[in-house]
Amino acid sequence: MFRFLFVLFIIIPIIEIALLIQVSDVIGGFATIALVIVTAILGARMVKQQGMGAFQNAQSQMAQGQMPAKELFTGICVIIAGVLLLTPGIMTDVFGLLLLTPSIRNKLAAGLASQATVRMSTGMHQGSSAFTQHPHSQQEQQHVNKPTTIDGEYERKD
Repeated sequence: MFRFLFVLFIIIPIIEIALLIQVSDVIGGFATIALVIVTAILGARMVKQQGMGAFQNAQSQMAQGQMPAKELFTGICVIIAGVLLLTPGIMTDVFGLLLLTPSIRNKLAAGLASQATVRMSTGMHQGSSAFTQHPHSQQEQQHVNKPTTIDGEYERKD
């Protein structure tokens, strides 16, 4: 977790500043600022449009009694894209725009689904099942199965 926060708050801003300096050397300072503002505005519009579309699709799927897994993933990607696009910088804008691209989202969803399947199947092949118990947990299980009701009388004294 520390590494993730370190990258998020230290490394990414340093990369963004370096990219902004390099881009401003090529196209100028005002053009760089305009580029960051324009990508934020266009990104906000795209996030609103795709977010509403995903929300409406999710509602229609739930009305039909289906689980809207794809729409939920799309919604999460759109929210992350919105945060990335509103964050000033070039690298975050590129990643945000990539998350708004449906083909990229589909590839990302397929990759995450394959990782989830691999983790589940490797866990089962190693003999660690949710239904197997360790020797010491059988004793704990016997202790848990004992009745926990205490029989007695209650008298209130005021």
